Order: sequence, then structure tokens, then C-alpha cells
Amino acid sequence: MAAVDDLKFQEFDDAANLLAANPDATTISIEEPAEVPKNQHSRLHQPGREEDDELLGTDDSDKTELLAGQKKSAPFWTFDYYQTFFDVDTYQVLDRIKGSVFPVPGKNFVRLYIRSNPDLYGPFWICATLVFTIAVSGNLSNFFIHLGKPTYHYVPQFRKVSIAATTIYAYAWLVPLALWGFLMWRNSKVMNIVSYSFLEILCVYGYSLFIYIPTAILWIIPQKVVRWVLMMFSLGLSGSVLVMTFWPAVRDDNRRIALATVGTVVLLHALLSVGCLAYFFDAPELDFPAPIIPAHNGTAVVTKS
Repeated sequence: MAAVDDLKFQEFDDAANLLAANPDATTISIEEPAEVPKNQHSRLHQPGREEDDELLGTDDSDKTELLAGQKKSAPFWTFDYYQTFFDVDTYQVLDRIKGSVFPVPGKNFVRLYIRSNPDLYGPFWICATLVFTIAVSGNLSNFFIHLGKPTYHYVPQFRKVSIAATTIYAYAWLVPLALWGFLMWRNSKVMNIVSYSFLEILCVYGYSLFIYIPTAILWIIPQKVVRWVLMMFSLGLSGSVLVMTFWPAVRDDNRRIALATVGTVVLLHALLSVGCLAYFFDAPELDFPAPIIPAHNGTAVVTKS
């Protein structure tokens, strides 16, 4: 039987002898070559590039898009195709709502919350909830304003539901469609422009409207000053989400075109806010005719309220 010492690897013995003879000798670890490309990458990385990738979504988000493109998509006429747009859990929806209510300066809403899994579940139900909230709150506001007047008879205005639905859904779908087409057109002329998908833009607009749900409830307060202050506050929060999302996408374009694009986005958003407040809550009061009480002598007496 061979001795235990005969089974040792001679290479290890030679290395041990060399280290004993020269303790200052330099050793090389097999893990060091893997660290060299990492260090070279950090040196070649331009300063400020990380911020641009984060704002425009051109770093890890591109990898996500490539991986997503490898998945087989069902035909658009099947139910499975549209089911993918609602494949989102409660935690993702709540996280995106929180991101739209508390926007972080310098952070892109699409990259942080939307691009990994765009959905239609949140925007659809946010718009539906906002429609009924505005319609119901508008009727309650009208009721409280005229409460106590003997000449007023409350009649629910159900047409406000259809008007609110037409206005909000038209805004949440047509404006993103127009903006998506504009970005695609400018992307064909300026290569540096980042073009979001239509579903991503739709998600941004849908989630940005969530702040108006609690605002519409507070609009029941019969004080115009309070209502307009709440409207300006909500407009500032939701508008900042839109600006911080779309400004990085157009800032490499012509300066005037970029400013006009962002200005148009903010203007349309402001028109929606002002229009809902003015029509559903601050509409001019109707003059109710005083009831005519017939007298016993045949003459009519008009009561003054």
C-alpha cells in the first residue's frame, strides 16, 4: 500500500517550498481576472451617464424589454392577449398609486414602476372610480349649497355620470394616443428621443388621475376658495408626474419643440382639472321661481323667498 505522503500533489509541495523561501512573492488568485472588466467598466463609464439611463430608461429597462420580447404573445383577437394587460397584483397597483401621489424629483415613473409590467387594470378602475366620485360629489355639492331653501327641490342629475365618463375616458385615452404618435414622429427625426410605448403612456396618465379621487370628495365642501386650493394642489402633484416622465424623453429635441410639448401636456391636464371643478361643482346656481299661491278673491299672490 502506498504511503500517505506519496499521494500528495507535488505542485502544492513546490508552491509551499517557494513561499517558504520567498515570503514576499506575489500570488495570483483565480478570482482576480473577473474583477478587471468590472473596474474597466467603471472607469469607462462617463460621469452623469447613470442619471441619463435612469431618467430615460435605457439601462436595465432595455434588458427587460428584450426578455419580454422573447415571450410568445397570443393573437390580438384572443382573450389571452388582453388578459396580459390585467396581469398585475395588488401590491404593484398600490406601489404605482403611491408613486403617482408622491413623485420623487429626478426619478422616472415609467422606469421605476411601469416598464417592467405595464397594465390596464389600474388606469381603467382609477378612471371608473373617478367618474362616479365626481358625479356623486357634484350632486351632493349642489344639494348642500341649496340646503334649507324652501323653493329648492332636489333632483339627482344622472346625466353627470355620462358627461364625466365621456370627459375622463376621452382624456385618458385620446391624449396618450396623440402624445405617443407625436413621440414616434419626432423619434424618426431625432434619434436621441426616447419613445415610450402607447401602453406605458396610458399607464402614466391613468395613475396620475388617482389624486383627483380624494380631491373630488373634498370638493363637496361648499367653499370655493378651499376647492380651488385643493385643485391647484392636485394639479401640481399629478402634473409633476407627467413633466418628470415626458421631459427626459423630449429634452434632446429642439428646445422650442420640447418646451411646447411639455407645456401642452400640462395645459391639457390643467383644462381637465379646471373643467371638472367648474362644471360639476362651481356651476352657476339656477334661479328657482317662487311658488304662486292663489288668493281667495281670485288674485294671485307671489311669495318672496
